[in-house]
Amino acid sequence: MKTDMTRIGSLLATIACLAGLIASPGPARAVDAPDPPPNIVFIMADDLGYGDVGRYNPDSAIPTTHMDALAAQGMRFTDAHTPSAVCTPTRYGLLTGRYSWRTRLKSGVLGGYSAPLIGPDRETLGSLLDEQGYRTGIVGKWHLGLGWQTEDGAELPRDWSRVDPDSVAWGDELDAGAHTAGFDFSYIVPASLDMAPYVYIRNGRVEEEPTQRQQQRPFPDFIREGVRQPGFDKAGVLDTLTEEAVEFVDRAAAADEPFFLYLAPTAPHKPVTPAPRFEGETGLGPYGDFIHQTDWTVGQVMEAVERTGETDETLFIVTSDNGSFMYSRAQATPDHVEDPSVQAYRPSHHRANGALRGTKADIWEAGHRVPFIVRWPGEVKPGSVRDETIGLVDLFRTFADLTGAGLSEEDGPDSFSILPLLRGEEDEFEREPLVHHSARGMFAVRDGKWKLVLGDGSGGREEPTGQPFGRPYQLFNLERDLGETENRIDERGAVADRLEAALERIREGGGSR
Repeated sequence: MKTDMTRIGSLLATIACLAGLIASPGPARAVDAPDPPPNIVFIMADDLGYGDVGRYNPDSAIPTTHMDALAAQGMRFTDAHTPSAVCTPTRYGLLTGRYSWRTRLKSGVLGGYSAPLIGPDRETLGSLLDEQGYRTGIVGKWHLGLGWQTEDGAELPRDWSRVDPDSVAWGDELDAGAHTAGFDFSYIVPASLDMAPYVYIRNGRVEEEPTQRQQQRPFPDFIREGVRQPGFDKAGVLDTLTEEAVEFVDRAAAADEPFFLYLAPTAPHKPVTPAPRFEGETGLGPYGDFIHQTDWTVGQVMEAVERTGETDETLFIVTSDNGSFMYSRAQATPDHVEDPSVQAYRPSHHRANGALRGTKADIWEAGHRVPFIVRWPGEVKPGSVRDETIGLVDLFRTFADLTGAGLSEEDGPDSFSILPLLRGEEDEFEREPLVHHSARGMFAVRDGKWKLVLGDGSGGREEPTGQPFGRPYQLFNLERDLGETENRIDERGAVADRLEAALERIREGGGSR
């Protein structure tokens, strides 16, 4: 009998232990996590190139006073990368810590009417920080699909180009969007500023029914035909988003809780339409003026954080969703797909992507290597520079570590915390090889100084476009050849084999970790 009672007691103890584990909300705040945790302001410009910011391109004539000041006050990364060379997959990777090619979106981007890409059970930066007591807000470009419905309650066609706008229930709350992805406050535009519908959406509801029609316009003021709400002026969108972001900071700073602002400006993506007061300011045409206005937006948010007394308590990050679509005439090659109107528009000497090869959409470095600037008073050393390879996909784990959040195995499977780098503890930083992805679905994998392109072209805007996993593959030593001019695969076959095996492991394993 005693033996049986002992077994029962042991069993009950085991059950109690398991129940405690199941009920546990996750690990407590890490010992080295700040308490209270900092506010987080994250600004991700749209198509801002590696060479568009003065601190990254000494030859640039475009004034980026505020971003340059932010870099002087904080840390600048020289080898930061977006998950993709185009917009939607980068935004998915940022918010989920998971590469977008693990979803239905294997290439290209979504449209303004597309169905949601983020699943309802997927943890996002918004939900992660909301669970940690943050007041969370997003302002700007969403471009991750929305839960639109038709007047008769049906779903819209999967092909967003076939949507009849007259069938959309504009007055209904959207079934899914930023407001269902963990953001307490959201003020967004559905997609890129050249994609219909041209509406503002506040907390899941279209602000004003789109009763007007936007006509298609040519490059550089490129915009597709579609419906537009009366108060939607493309030249005024950046000002509107800036005002909403500043108001969010003002409201959040007045509350007794940390806040997270994700600001996604629609600039300098086309249509390249700076506000009238910025026209002619740079002498480099609309593109230069639009970059200048984008920098002004950064400055307005910096000023709001300072005015509310939150500077010392705020982690402030500025980056881009991919490289610039622009290149100087000196960089143009016969392979580039060229619109004749670009010649009259493109700055003759400004190199939007610096010395990097290619443009937005390409698997080359210009497609996905971007500016990445961090200011965090008391933690990040002012004026510091880091050359470790990181990705925007890494912010998911970084913010989790920053706040002591507990994560499951499914959360942020491709993300690695860069918190040690921010604190100057580089010996504590480790990450698996970083995967790059082009607009047409071509892969590259990066480990240390080596980059293997698993295709026979750019996978983006150059002709021929190349095929994913089409040979010959290309191997570059970026430490010696940042411009990717020398294919070293014939002499370094073992390195290429190792990187190819690493990519296959990451692709097939469901995560990088």
